[in-house]
Amino acid sequence: MKSEIEEVVRSSKIVAIVRGYGPDICLKLAEAYAKGGVRLVEVTFNQKAPESWKDTAAAIRAIRERFAGVVRAGAGTVLTEEQLSMCEDAGGEYMVTPNVDEALIRECARRGLVSMPGAMTPSEAVIAWKAGANFVKVFPASTLGPAYIKAIRAPLSHIPMLAVGGVGPDNVADFIHAGCVGAGVGGNLTNREWISEGKWELIADAARLIVERAQA
Repeated sequence: MKSEIEEVVRSSKIVAIVRGYGPDICLKLAEAYAKGGVRLVEVTFNQKAPESWKDTAAAIRAIRERFAGVVRAGAGTVLTEEQLSMCEDAGGEYMVTPNVDEALIRECARRGLVSMPGAMTPSEAVIAWKAGANFVKVFPASTLGPAYIKAIRAPLSHIPMLAVGGVGPDNVADFIHAGCVGAGVGGNLTNREWISEGKWELIADAARLIVERAQA
């Protein structure tokens, strides 16, 4: 399973980041993403609202069941082993974190799931990689810029990196060309106005555009 997810990340390049929506909306988003060629959806945990974690897990489960093998679901903003367990129990195939937690990365690897921990510095990236990360999420990417990615890729070319934070159609190609294997994207993939108005085709178009730009 890990090798499958790694291949999907490398081939499709885009992970859609979804925050604050329950299973029903997440399913509609996943359908729009699939139409646009986005094959990975990260449903994030809200650390301020533990009561919402069940909905996060339910959304992951719903995507896994409805779009098995087409859209691969995982959990984002995973900070605890409890949240990792909720992701795994729901059928999530990977976890994304905003930080480097060596124990959590090792536990994720032990369970056979893919981990994508967030790092900002070369030291953090190396620590995450040595702990067993499958990808290192460079965050916040837009603040650091493609030039930063290119600079740290020179000595760390063996570590596959994802650009996350402020990445969209206007700059995703720059991050890919700088050496990232993919990117995590919110933006118009979770445009709240479009979602509230049920404009799923616009979201599918946004997904199609970001995928095209990432492949360029």
